[in-house]
Amino acid sequence: MPSETDDIASATIAKWSAGFGKLDADALAALYSKGAFFFGSNPTLYRGRDGVRAYFDGLPRWHAPRVQFSEVRTERVNADLVNMAGIASFFLDGDAPALAVKITWVIAREDGDWKIACHHVSSQAPLI
Repeated sequence: MPSETDDIASATIAKWSAGFGKLDADALAALYSKGAFFFGSNPTLYRGRDGVRAYFDGLPRWHAPRVQFSEVRTERVNADLVNMAGIASFFLDGDAPALAVKITWVIAREDGDWKIACHHVSSQAPLI
């Protein structure tokens, strides 16, 4: 049976996936904390909702993007903080994933809603 922590992560994943499917930078930025840190698929650290919006506005306009999350793990840090880790597989223009990365989010309660405070993706391939 899913826990409240799993439900928080699942709801965030569902909203994020819907926004990514439309490449809707405004909808995606709204999911993040005002003070968010965001490391995506390039080396730039984006900050806050404006930074997140700039990242997604800068992506190519793929024909049919979608994302699938797997191996999701969650841990409640305290009443207002959830850690989430998993694999995000991105399907950009076809049936095979174009990219699969490790992803971690820190999801924090902010103004009565759950927002992504820290977003980090990294390669699944060993770096060392």
